[in-house]
Amino acid sequence: MLDSAVRALVLALSALAAAGALADERRSAPVAAAVSAGPSSSMDALMFYQLLIAEMELRNGRPLVAVDVLLDAARRSRNDELFERAVEIALQARAGDQALAAVRAWRSTSPESLPALRYQVQILGALGRSADAAEPVATWLARATPSERASILASLPRFFVRGSEGRAAAQMIEQAVQPYVAAPASREVALVAAGRAWLLAGDDDKALARAQDAARTAGGSLGAALLALELMPRRPAAEAIVQARLQAPEAEPALRLAYVRALTQQQRLGEAAGQLQLATQQQPQVPGPWLTLGAVELELRHPQQAEAALSRYLELSAQPGNPAGDDEDADRRVQAQLMLAQAAEMRGDFAAAEARLAQVTDRERMMEVQARRASLLVRQGQWQQARELVRALPAQTPVQRRARSVAEAQVLRDAKQWALAHAVLGAELEQLPNDVELLYEQAMMAEKLDRLDEMERLLRRVMMLKPDHQHAYNALGYSLADRGLRLGEARELIVKALSLAPGDPFITDSLAWVEFRLGRHGEALRLLRQAYAARPDTEIAAHLGEVLWVMGQLDEARRIWAEGRQRDPDNEVLRETVRRLQPGS
Repeated sequence: MLDSAVRALVLALSALAAAGALADERRSAPVAAAVSAGPSSSMDALMFYQLLIAEMELRNGRPLVAVDVLLDAARRSRNDELFERAVEIALQARAGDQALAAVRAWRSTSPESLPALRYQVQILGALGRSADAAEPVATWLARATPSERASILASLPRFFVRGSEGRAAAQMIEQAVQPYVAAPASREVALVAAGRAWLLAGDDDKALARAQDAARTAGGSLGAALLALELMPRRPAAEAIVQARLQAPEAEPALRLAYVRALTQQQRLGEAAGQLQLATQQQPQVPGPWLTLGAVELELRHPQQAEAALSRYLELSAQPGNPAGDDEDADRRVQAQLMLAQAAEMRGDFAAAEARLAQVTDRERMMEVQARRASLLVRQGQWQQARELVRALPAQTPVQRRARSVAEAQVLRDAKQWALAHAVLGAELEQLPNDVELLYEQAMMAEKLDRLDEMERLLRRVMMLKPDHQHAYNALGYSLADRGLRLGEARELIVKALSLAPGDPFITDSLAWVEFRLGRHGEALRLLRQAYAARPDTEIAAHLGEVLWVMGQLDEARRIWAEGRQRDPDNEVLRETVRRLQPGS
């Protein structure tokens, strides 16, 4: 219960509120609520007066005056709750320096207060003042229990590493964690905290070194593996940390799926499929990995394997205990049906594909359904009917109109009607002249029409609008290399693309092709083997086979080409390559 003085103050404030003096509902809760209940309350007449004044100043829009009054009351009474209320009011007023001054006064009065330490560290982090944080961070860590310390260590990079102060903050964290690196119980989390700080500060080399140190524990380190996943795109050596953890008996299924996402982002679909097969073996009753496996196998042009995985997903997701009625799960089930239709189309079973599409009744997915139906018609030589099917789709909004134009252009591209596709995209670009993806697709149509100047102009515009669009650099570089034009510039463009998407097998293939054109056959072969291992794509197979053929490795070239034909017998690049190098075959 509140003592009599506090009750009197609450009643007085309630009366004022009822009279309208404190009616603004946007203000904070009454300051009096900060005073402890019970007989130990230090409320006296002066404090009563100070709390009343602080409340009135706060309600009248002068929060920093309220902070000063509360701090005076807090110092005099040594009341932690009043200090905390003063800090909170300053933070709500976005007055960081005043909040920091309040929390320093709090620590000076109550040196043992852990909440004061926590506030000081968080405020210094928000203000970007890592240079002032070494002492409070060290003190907070020293006073924490082991379980609390692990949480604090993990949170430090988030508090401090931002903007231009990143390196200084990372250095401060590095020094703060040193006492805990030496202790086996806290070594891993301390090293990972330092590594994440360096990662956020932009020093990938130091981040990798800390992750490698943390990983040298029995069975590897989950924290180190998660840090390594973030480093993988820029530091390939980080992948060994992830792989080591996944080989441990206690390897987490969630880590494996995160690794799969990293592999798919790098277009390393063959390896992603292998990891997903392990995931489905370890947790055969979990639906999600089966869906992802089906999508990856489909992208690899393995329709039978895709159908098996997707059918298993639909079977599991319909079982009791799985959220079959959930909107997100319902959307995934529709996606599975669309992918099953694509797999059937890939096998040439158009009736089975249509049967799958007929099971999709979600009106919001009709654009996708009709696009797949159009693809079926194109495969059967009925591209005009496919085009009309897409053009009949509603386009009542700019988004719908754009989607319809893209779908129509795709139909025409599949039918090799390059000029018509070019015209459709050009009409849409008149409405959306800075649409990066439309510009890129139009450049690809210009390339098909052998309008190289237009293609280059469009791709240069994409690079200007989106400097990190790796596909634009790669497309221009590959087009030049494939024609034997400006090979030095082509190589520079492709290297730039690869710096934006390290490890991408398609860009690696482009780099190999320009090396081949430059006469560096050994380097071309090395790169093509790397690209083909990551993504056994038919066009990569065509290039790899050609380099092997030129280098006299004829049997292996034929084997690689046979694999490509089995995967995609209609691929034009492969067919032209084999026809050119093996006349009459």
